[in-house]
Amino acid sequence: MSAMSSSGVTVCRFDDLAPNSAQKFDVNGIPVAVVRIGDDLYAIGDTCSHADVSLSEGEVLCDSKEIECWKHGSAFSLESGEPQTFPATRPVPVFVVRNVDGDVVVDTEPVDLDPTQNQTGA
Repeated sequence: MSAMSSSGVTVCRFDDLAPNSAQKFDVNGIPVAVVRIGDDLYAIGDTCSHADVSLSEGEVLCDSKEIECWKHGSAFSLESGEPQTFPATRPVPVFVVRNVDGDVVVDTEPVDLDPTQNQTGA
């Protein structure tokens, strides 16, 4: 299942995602890991920035909202994509994801989380 809408791609039904797990989807040619923690959804680039392996095959760390790469143990924030542990030092992209009437819809462009873009002058 992969239907385009005006603001994203429908990748699956919400009920098809097991709680506290990740699943890989193709979003316009980009591998994206969709993570469900309880009723919350997260979408993150599925390729580890350190070792070029699938993050969706790693462990979801629910309490810290991270996903751990199975190859070398780097953990990435599901909210920012930033690596929380070594050996990874570069972030992975994050995407807006939402539950729309039971469909999981992932935006086709990553979120720009550049902190310099959100600074206000004081």
